[in-house]
Amino acid sequence: MAFRFTIGRKIGTGFGVLLFLTLIAFLFTIVTVTQSKQRTESVVSQVTPSVSGLKEFNFLLQKSQTLISKWYYNQSSNDDPSKEDLRNLINKDYPIIKSNLLELSQDWTKEEKEKLKTTFNFSDGLFKVYQEEIMSALNSWESYDDVSVKFLVTTPFEESQDKIKILYSQLNSLITQKEQNAELTKKEMFTSFNFLERLVKLIGIGLLIGGILIAFFTTQSITKPVQQLKKMLLSMGVGILPKERISYRTDEIGEMGTALNSLVVSMESTTEFANETGKGNFNAYYKPLSEDDTLGHALLKMRDGLSENERVLEQKVVERTEQVVKQKEEIEEKTKELETLFKQVTDSIHYAKRIQEAILPPLNYVKTLLPESFILYKPKDIVSGDFYWLDKKGDWTYFAAVDCTGHGVPGAFMSIVGHNLLKDILNNTDLTEPAQIMDKMNDGVANTLHAGSSEKQTKDGMDMTLCALNHKTLELQFSAAFNPLYIVRNNELIQYKADKFPIGMFVGEKQNFTHNSIQLQKGDHIYIFSDGYADQFGGPKGKKFMAGNFRTLLSDMSKLPIEKQRVNLNQTIEEWRGNLEQVDDILIIGVRV
Repeated sequence: MAFRFTIGRKIGTGFGVLLFLTLIAFLFTIVTVTQSKQRTESVVSQVTPSVSGLKEFNFLLQKSQTLISKWYYNQSSNDDPSKEDLRNLINKDYPIIKSNLLELSQDWTKEEKEKLKTTFNFSDGLFKVYQEEIMSALNSWESYDDVSVKFLVTTPFEESQDKIKILYSQLNSLITQKEQNAELTKKEMFTSFNFLERLVKLIGIGLLIGGILIAFFTTQSITKPVQQLKKMLLSMGVGILPKERISYRTDEIGEMGTALNSLVVSMESTTEFANETGKGNFNAYYKPLSEDDTLGHALLKMRDGLSENERVLEQKVVERTEQVVKQKEEIEEKTKELETLFKQVTDSIHYAKRIQEAILPPLNYVKTLLPESFILYKPKDIVSGDFYWLDKKGDWTYFAAVDCTGHGVPGAFMSIVGHNLLKDILNNTDLTEPAQIMDKMNDGVANTLHAGSSEKQTKDGMDMTLCALNHKTLELQFSAAFNPLYIVRNNELIQYKADKFPIGMFVGEKQNFTHNSIQLQKGDHIYIFSDGYADQFGGPKGKKFMAGNFRTLLSDMSKLPIEKQRVNLNQTIEEWRGNLEQVDDILIIGVRV
């Protein structure tokens, strides 16, 4: 049997590549471990600025204790340099140190972050005591001579001395823990990297020796024919038939080359036949390689099928072209009609918006009757079912927030009905109390919409809150249908409930609205509104804002200037809504007495 230099005897060439790659991997691993070790040292060394920051914070607390003691014991004027130093420490130095430590604590452990948070909470409280109970009281040379002031300040000062001792203890504990944790982490990391370095070295030496032994038995005789086979197969893989051929060989590569050469010749013949068939030459000659040539017989069958399909398709194309042209003309005509109709409807709604805006009180009139007030008005659609109303009669200023059934065009129609009724009742009757006006308005809406005039009862109505304010006596009269009235006094919200039936729609015996009278105090905030704000969906879970959150928001922001309140309310609901659609019209009126 002739000797065959088979691939198995030539494959050793590949192990030379293995030796090279092993050496590269070994060197790369050593470099990586060394660099990682250096980076670890750098990361661990970051504890130094953290500890320095904590110690700087500790020094700031010591300085604050000294300065507050001077403030308390040394009688001086308010512009004394030591007092100015304490103010700068609290208002400038402390926020800077706090910000730096919070930034450094990003990579701290959870326990360290919690301790830092507790420390800052404690120090915030301590500085608040300094400012609100000591510094604000002893603010002049004469205040030190006032016995009552001195008495009131003594207890907070003594308590602050005890608190700062606790704060020192917490801060020193945090510094110690930070240093201990960093040192422990550093030791663990270096131990791990030292072990990894030794292990990689051992593996590298083993691979190097093994690679040398394997490379000893390899040759390069297989590389060129394998590359040639690869090039031909890749070329055929992207649809390009190679021009070159594999030379005759006696090994397995030679056998594969002979088979590949035959396959290329067959593919060339098939390609030529396919090109002719694609050009419509269905009489082109093609002979299968054998009776078992599945591809060849399939190509012949495909040629016959394509010939028949071409004839049928030509006929269908003619028929379908006629249909498409006709349908296209019909669609274009309908599209033009729809565009015209849409523009007419949209223009009508925009005109209705201008009419609706014309009936709303202008801003300068609102500010004339209610100087300290705001109106947040956010229609859901172009026109709104919510509207606000304002007028004056004698010593009384009347204002109302009205929510009509629905929104958009139906609600806008109802808002015009409601506005006209309110204006007519106030100007053409002797009624002055809000409850009387709403009873009269109830009859007017029912008559206007013919409620109860047929078996089909109308469901159109209004929820509203109507107020009458006497600026001289600070008396507030109001009546409400469904929507309550809120008054915030000294940051505490007081809710006055509404009647649980609307205007213009009732079942059974007619009910009269309740008359309410409230004696206001200077600085009170009055809020009336529709339900659109509380019903808005949004937030992280897509839920309603809810009335409870609305009351909390009003109470918290009552300290702000009146116009800032409107901006804050609008910003809050927009952030809550996010990308969700506005579900209803929104109306809020706020008045500060």
